[in-house]
Amino acid sequence: MNAILDPHRVQALVIGGSAGGIEALLQLLPALPADCPIPVVVLVHLPDGHYSLLPDVFAPHVALPVKEADEKEALRPGTLYFAPPGYHLLIERNRTFSLSTEPPVHYSRPAIDVLFETAADAYGPTLAALLLTGANEDGAAGLAQVARHGGIVLVQDPAEARIPTMPLAGLRATGGQAIVLPLASLALALRALRPEER
Repeated sequence: MNAILDPHRVQALVIGGSAGGIEALLQLLPALPADCPIPVVVLVHLPDGHYSLLPDVFAPHVALPVKEADEKEALRPGTLYFAPPGYHLLIERNRTFSLSTEPPVHYSRPAIDVLFETAADAYGPTLAALLLTGANEDGAAGLAQVARHGGIVLVQDPAEARIPTMPLAGLRATGGQAIVLPLASLALALRALRPEER
């Protein structure tokens, strides 16, 4: 498992999900070690105009500092960021966050595609991207962009996803390049992100 998210290579991890995503993340994110050497950015589809409680929900379960991403904030290693509702979350080439009110993508704002595509441009082959359960195809094009930049692309095993539409779309978009793993194996890969392996 250690080779999947090799900390010698991976400088950032982006995760996207929709229907069933919060339950999946509650199985995954507690595996992140307290000394995780990279930033982790999570985007879950939320209704527009609603206040997000995700940082409050996850903080008691995760060893990392947890916060909502802010405009112009630099990504810091060892921090778990959540996309705020109502805005697209972009990662600029200087590795700061940017928020946008551009139209929804796949009926979603924030959209996983926007996060993944901009993160791929910023981090290139040092990015890892994970697409979880969900009911539409948001994230598939972004995952393909990560693959084109030489990054690591992962999808939750569609057989265990609450709604397999999203991981199946990711597999199709990457031409089968994506690594398919169940949540238990993905959690082991996250647990291996430790600085002593750098």
